[in-house]
Amino acid sequence: MKITRYAQSCLLIETEGKRILVDPGCLGFEESLVDSKWINIDVILITHKHGDHCEEKTLKKIIERDNAKLYSTKEVAETYPELNFDIVKEGDIIDVMSDEGGVKVEVVKAVHGYIPLLKGGKEIQENVGYIVDDCKRRAYITSDTICFDNDHKCDIIFVPVSNHGLVMGAFEAALFSKETGAEIIVPVHYDNPKFPTEIDKVKEEFDKQGINLKVLGIGESIEI
Repeated sequence: MKITRYAQSCLLIETEGKRILVDPGCLGFEESLVDSKWINIDVILITHKHGDHCEEKTLKKIIERDNAKLYSTKEVAETYPELNFDIVKEGDIIDVMSDEGGVKVEVVKAVHGYIPLLKGGKEIQENVGYIVDDCKRRAYITSDTICFDNDHKCDIIFVPVSNHGLVMGAFEAALFSKETGAEIIVPVHYDNPKFPTEIDKVKEEFDKQGINLKVLGIGESIEI
């Protein structure tokens, strides 16, 4: 399984001959990505409706070009009615089959934080995470979430660390990650200049919890 991180919370997962794109949003977006990196996409997973996770024009181009399957919640589908979503909810399983084998995507709980800045239609009522399982490794994409009780297990976790009442901060993200048993913890959701995050301080907090954080630059990949 090879995973490449892009700006904010966007990931490209390559495994078993399939290419799965998660949360391609507006932050840090460059048109060249669609033509050079985000190509031959089989599946697109969107966690929730915010624009830093879902950029409509990008999705339209990829879907039309690659005939990619697009999955998200009912709230996201209603927010972007011109896109053809397969609607999923917590507890669903998405089967991604290929000649090289099968990949299972588990749709799991996520709890988006609330602050008054979200008033006026930006509140999140439906939010999901995804666990991509290729029968060898499990990659957990938490989405924008605060801490919640769960028994999810994975080999690698992509966890938000920017806090500001919207998602976990470094302290709780470290504890949350430890509970999953993940061997590799990768921080995401810290590229928005409106909500600045000092990644060195995040690393210090993880160090206090005895966790080695793996920071991936934009466009950098990891293989597990």
